[in-house]
Amino acid sequence: MGLLDMIGPVMVGPSSSHTAGAARIAWLARQLLEDPPERVRFGLHGSFAKTGRGHGTHLALLGGVLGLAADDERIKEAFELARAAGLDHAFEDVELGDVHPNTVRIELENARERHVVVGSSIGGGLVRVWQVDGLDAYLTGESPALLVLHSDTPGVIARVARVLADDEVNIARIVSGRAQKGGDALMSLEVDRELSAIGLEYLRHLSYIHWVRALSPLPGV
Repeated sequence: MGLLDMIGPVMVGPSSSHTAGAARIAWLARQLLEDPPERVRFGLHGSFAKTGRGHGTHLALLGGVLGLAADDERIKEAFELARAAGLDHAFEDVELGDVHPNTVRIELENARERHVVVGSSIGGGLVRVWQVDGLDAYLTGESPALLVLHSDTPGVIARVARVLADDEVNIARIVSGRAQKGGDALMSLEVDRELSAIGLEYLRHLSYIHWVRALSPLPGV
């Protein structure tokens, strides 16, 4: 355990859970869109809904979607920056069931794509994104990651792992989620280093893969 694990991350705002963690979840969610978001809806659950406004959670979430790191002073100006960027945004209180009290559902979209991300701020600035587009995922932002949406057919995980191995990329964690057998499945992989551009392009051209997103680690982590 390091010093930052005890005192929390460098951040803007009063709370590592409600501010830094919120910004980090939104920052990760933003990476799923290839182009800037035009519309975002935040569904605040539990403690986020009850005390988030006083802790700056709304500012942090909006700042994260705008690409601001948790320690970026401009988070204080997130609403003004969103207006300047033409980003349509809204917040609502939601009930997401038996999940961590610091949980948010983020719906992002632009003219080309739409994604829904659910993540929790679990303390000390640490986060877990555990659902993407209704499918199980596992992202912490502590290392580079890949998200791969693919057809649920035999051998896909092994083939993706082979591409990473050929690129000398080691897999730290892999989680696969599917709604039903034979439908779409989502593979989330946290890796020791980023996959090469050639490796990414190869994956994108495989017939059974619908899309791939390479996510950078959180700034300052």
